[in-house]
Amino acid sequence: MSGELSRGGGASGGAASLELRASHADRDRVVDVLRIAAGDGRLTSEELDERVEAALSARTMGELAVLTADLPSIAGGVVAEVKDVVRIEQRGGSARRGDGWVVPRRLEIESEWGDVTLDFTNAVIAHDTLHIDLDMRGGALRLVTRPGVVVDTDALVIGYAKIKSRPAGDPGVPVDLRVEIHGRMDFGRVVVRPQRRGFVRKAPTL
Repeated sequence: MSGELSRGGGASGGAASLELRASHADRDRVVDVLRIAAGDGRLTSEELDERVEAALSARTMGELAVLTADLPSIAGGVVAEVKDVVRIEQRGGSARRGDGWVVPRRLEIESEWGDVTLDFTNAVIAHDTLHIDLDMRGGALRLVTRPGVVVDTDALVIGYAKIKSRPAGDPGVPVDLRVEIHGRMDFGRVVVRPQRRGFVRKAPTL
């Protein structure tokens, strides 16, 4: 059995390393991989539920390796750049997170007189919730969504600022990511909109 796991799981330490006891962090990393795979359409919701349950109860690295052996998102049992906290800090500039960026658990944004754009169209979503701690004065925070991504601005305090929000896609689509924005926006605006699809369809100016 250990030889089979060594071939499928790709653990660098061979069969012996697969017998090592898994930690909470090891289980969390595999759960992240499974969620990414489900978001990419590689796993059905039923398969995701089954594998997550198995990951959370796994005792060894070998048991975890089996759960991700047929998925390309894992390399040596570690998820690349899935961070708990990411910080964006700027003065008078612009920052953008676009194609392929990995959504963290929490995003801290401190900005003065600049723009920040978060494009979720092709983002890698590893968690079900993103908490944004916003401290912004002037400029704009723009969130480009896709079906399954919802944005909650109810906890955001605004001063001489505007919030414009337009949902993306079919409201019946299951929620993959809930973005909760906390903090304060002064003398600026928050814009939430779906991606624009070419020039055939005219979209209202935001």
